[in-house]
Order: sequence, then structure tokens, then C-alpha cells
Amino acid sequence: MILVNDRFVERTEATVDIEDRGYQFGDGVYEVIRVYGGAPFLLDEHMARLARSLREIRLEPPYGIDELTDKIRRLITLNALGDGIVYLQITRGASPRTHGFPKNAHSVLTAYTQTLDRPLQALQEGIRAHLTEDIRWLRCDIKSLNLLGSVLAKQEALDKGCAEAILHRGKTVTEGSASNVFALIGGVWFTHPANHLILDGITRRSVLRIMQELDMPAKEEAVTVEQLLAAEELIVTSTTQEVMPVVAVDGRPIGDGSVGPWTRRLQEAFEAAIRETANRSS
Repeated sequence: MILVNDRFVERTEATVDIEDRGYQFGDGVYEVIRVYGGAPFLLDEHMARLARSLREIRLEPPYGIDELTDKIRRLITLNALGDGIVYLQITRGASPRTHGFPKNAHSVLTAYTQTLDRPLQALQEGIRAHLTEDIRWLRCDIKSLNLLGSVLAKQEALDKGCAEAILHRGKTVTEGSASNVFALIGGVWFTHPANHLILDGITRRSVLRIMQELDMPAKEEAVTVEQLLAAEELIVTSTTQEVMPVVAVDGRPIGDGSVGPWTRRLQEAFEAAIRETANRSS
């Protein structure tokens, strides 16, 4: 089943108008919510960020966030989703093509579920990353549908045999193509501050809380490419990648080229949070 505005319909019944502004302009926002054992993970945080993104682009949803939260839970149940994701997006709706906001368009909400296993092998062994210039727009704090810059960066990384791209503006590291970046330097975790140059990831926030609970020093402070390459440990975080170790960047090993002990502690604590969420739903 798919959620279209306030109706649950079969996939074959879901359609998008050719003049939908999400399709023509990327005029909309989205969220991806992880589900473990049938339970949505950090759902309230995702909904709060969705509400912020909507405000930032002056888009009124078809109905309130509380009602949407209830419908997301219902969608998970209807599809008997175990481990996977919920993808949802809201666009400004369909109208004759013009750049300015249309006066009579009605926003369109769609959401669906997808089965997705956890990346257990990559979490155990770590991944390789590729550095590339951050060519995206300057409102990366909005989780908008405009993802071409991230798509190009990710494909560039894949073409080089890497799983993720790490972006930088000049000498300053920002984030990954679909993740946030943390570098352990001198026994302190550094991650770019949550400003307009990065998306304030929900998993990023969760990891920062875990670091505090584990008494791991952390600073929301940007690092340079040179500092990142000299880091003792390196991770990227996201809804689907969780706490993902990066063991090499452009062929250069991070630390000794294996997953470090601080990263393992973070993974164990994050795993405990996952289990707690899944147990609440059983």
C-alpha cells in the first residue's frame, strides 16, 4: 500500500501529475525513516525535521504532522514491514508551469515502504570513500528534492570503487553525499556544525548524544581535508548507513586501515538503541 495525501491505495493506483512541481522543479521536501522490527526509529525527530523543511520553503502540507505521524505508523502496519524504510515526500502540487508559487495548487503527499536489510558486512569491515568538491546549493539544511549534486558526487565515488563521497568546499570538509562525517582527531570527534552547509542528520544527532553518554569528547567544528586524512578514525552516519566506519579515503588508510575501537563503542551503543526500539514494538 502507498499513502497518497490521506488515502492508502495500491501501488498501481498511485499517479503523479505531469505538472507536479516536485517533478518539474524539485519543489518539495522529503524524509527517509528507518524501521527495525516493524518499529519506526527516531520517528518524532524525523517528523520535526520535516516540519522545519516545510517551513523553510513555505510549503503547507495537506494536513498536520501529528496526523501524518499516525498515518506513517499505519502504513508500516499495512505493509507488514519488518526491517526497511519509509520514504515520504511533499510537493507544492500541480499547476501550469511557472517559477513563482502557484495560487491554486494543493500540496501532494506520497509515502511508501521498502524492505531494506541492515548493511552488516560494511558495518563490520568498513567502507572506502572518495573526496570531491561540494558543488551543491547553499541551503543543504533543507531536506529538499534537489539532489542532483549529491547524485553526481555519489556516482563519482562509485565509479572509483568507493561506497561514499566525502564533500569539501575548498579545504573545508562538509559532509557526505548522503551522510554526515565525523573524524576522530587527537582523541576528539569533530563534525561540521549544523548550519546551512550540511543537513543536520537525525542519526548525526543520535550519535552526538551517544558520544556524550560515553564521555567521548566531541566538537561541532569543521575540519580540513588535510586533518581528515590524518584522522585516527573516521565514520559517516545516516539513516540507512547507521554508524559506518571509513577505513580508507582515495586509497589512503585511515589510522591503521581497520575499524577503530572508538567506532566499535559507538556502533555497540547505536545497536543497543536499535534493539530497544524493536523490543518496544514486539
